[in-house]
Amino acid sequence: MHSPETVNYLSTLRRKPQISVHIVCLGNICRSPIANAVLLGLTKDLITPKVIVDSSGTGSWHVGQGAASNSKLAWQSAGYEYKHIAKQFSRENFLKHDLILAMDLNNRSEILKLAKSDADKSKVFMFTSFDPTKSKIDPDGDEGRKLSVPDPYGGPLSEFESVLKVIESAAIGFVAWVRS
Repeated sequence: MHSPETVNYLSTLRRKPQISVHIVCLGNICRSPIANAVLLGLTKDLITPKVIVDSSGTGSWHVGQGAASNSKLAWQSAGYEYKHIAKQFSRENFLKHDLILAMDLNNRSEILKLAKSDADKSKVFMFTSFDPTKSKIDPDGDEGRKLSVPDPYGGPLSEFESVLKVIESAAIGFVAWVRS
């Protein structure tokens, strides 16, 4: 899943009393709010480390808006509770968060452009790299695109529900990683 350096970084994170996770998509109204809702729901009972979850988008189009109605409907129908207001990703997120999880390779690229140091870059991972079926995929390799969560923006509820399933698989893997 990761280089020796990132494995070492991730190992130290699990020993912290709290891990701050920041999830990033394009507009922060579809994928990252679903992931935020799911990860909050699946980690709410974890005590050590406590997992704090936030999200944003690389673009500014939807700042201040709520989640897309189909996003909210998808996570609520699956039993997750969450209230969302869209924000834009900024450099300050590298200081505030331990992990920055990108929803697709374009988001990852935009996040890495804002990184000022190798320490910043070491915090950036693909969200789906925590899915055990995708954990060996290198985001910079030939199969890297398989780590991208499809953007359901403007699509029917069924596309948002499919995205929710992809996100749940990765979030379950994340929880297993935290507990390992």
